[in-house]
Amino acid sequence: MSKVGMMTRIFRLTTAASVALLLPGAAPLPQPAVAPSAQAAPATAPAVAAAARPPLIGLRIIARYPHDPAAFTEGLIWHDGGLYESVGLEGRSEVRRVVLATGKVERRGSIPPSEFGEGLAAFGDRLVSLTWHKGIAHLWSPATLKAEGTLAYRGEGWGLTSDGKSLIRSDGSATLIFHDPATMAERRRVTVTIGGQKLTQINELEWVDGAILANVWHQPFLVRIDPASGRVTGVIDLRPLVAEVKATDPEAVANGIAWDAEKRRLFVTGKLWPTMFEIALEE
Repeated sequence: MSKVGMMTRIFRLTTAASVALLLPGAAPLPQPAVAPSAQAAPATAPAVAAAARPPLIGLRIIARYPHDPAAFTEGLIWHDGGLYESVGLEGRSEVRRVVLATGKVERRGSIPPSEFGEGLAAFGDRLVSLTWHKGIAHLWSPATLKAEGTLAYRGEGWGLTSDGKSLIRSDGSATLIFHDPATMAERRRVTVTIGGQKLTQINELEWVDGAILANVWHQPFLVRIDPASGRVTGVIDLRPLVAEVKATDPEAVANGIAWDAEKRRLFVTGKLWPTMFEIALEE
């Protein structure tokens, strides 16, 4: 079984119990057949009182754009008038500048084949991309996508964004870690909660109007997180997009959020999705 497949098998059990029952309107994910000794506790997470649940936010599709259906999307940003994407899997990981209208790759920077590329963010005059297990952050020139060095951090790398002062990393848990962008030294941590309970499997991140939008791994939702408290203040329903894509690969999950602050455009996509969606939230 591949590393990605093994993670899916392990985490789907915990996701069904600790995430799906907490998201408004979400049904538990199907659980894979495993030996009784390998089964996690039954998916009976306590229900969150209706009053404690954050609102479920709908969306409207503004536009659809082509997206590389072979891209295992791990990070997505809008920077300097263009779309940048980091894609994962060992031997295939890279950072790209992509033409929004056509989905074609304009430039690319390769990540060493032994590394699994993850989240992507811009800070100052460079891009920063994470790796899943290596603890290596790669630095890139946005103009050329030439490598400009590396920084080290501890733990797994999943999603990455910036609030303009810190780089903010997710590691697949309920924790967001705030880093010094110059050194990747840790500054502080915050625990993501929904209805008073920890929300794990926080993945791709994007800073939007003072809040953090995040994908939740293997869930058809985004969550909006208060960066000061970690509290989820809204749940954005991506199920219409998932239904339209009709992915058959179990790893073709929603992942990828980019915010064009100048034109106030929000883009979302998924791993191995053929479409990039521009959406508007209906609150």
